[in-house]
Amino acid sequence: MSKELLDNSDINRAIRRMAHEIIEKNKGTENLCLVGIQKGGVVLANRLSTEIQKIEGRLIEVGTLDISFYRDDFNTKDEQPIVKKTEIPCTIDTKTVVLVDDVLFTGRSIRAAMDALVDFGRPGHIQLAVLIDRGHRELPIRADYAGKNIPTSFNDLIEVQLHENDENNKVVLIKEQ
Repeated sequence: MSKELLDNSDINRAIRRMAHEIIEKNKGTENLCLVGIQKGGVVLANRLSTEIQKIEGRLIEVGTLDISFYRDDFNTKDEQPIVKKTEIPCTIDTKTVVLVDDVLFTGRSIRAAMDALVDFGRPGHIQLAVLIDRGHRELPIRADYAGKNIPTSFNDLIEVQLHENDENNKVVLIKEQ
């Protein structure tokens, strides 16, 4: 059974709110960059950058980060990961880096992303922005900015469909059977 949780308008509203929160918490956009975790986080980071530019009139650089080889389950999977592009267009040393992902679940992907990120430099601060926080943390990681907190069962699935990668723009909860 599946249920639509967020539609196009809900997603856009959440991104706009998160952009305002990022600006407010960081007292502007100076020394700030966004890094999206492949693949949904990259789309969201680009959307956040666009919203921040509309508000502040300043383009925020967006990097992309593939965490495939940093995951703690890398050696336990039967299939090899499909490696995507990692590109950090600016130096992250001393900057506030906002990691962006679509769904925060156990926290393991974010831990892997932080490990990958420090291979590119030493950020002054790392913050986390996610569209959906669904709970069930296995590591002490929390989002600084969350579009929506959605309590789920551990075996439920959250599917974020963004029109840049998909024909839809919505978030769907798929309940365990």
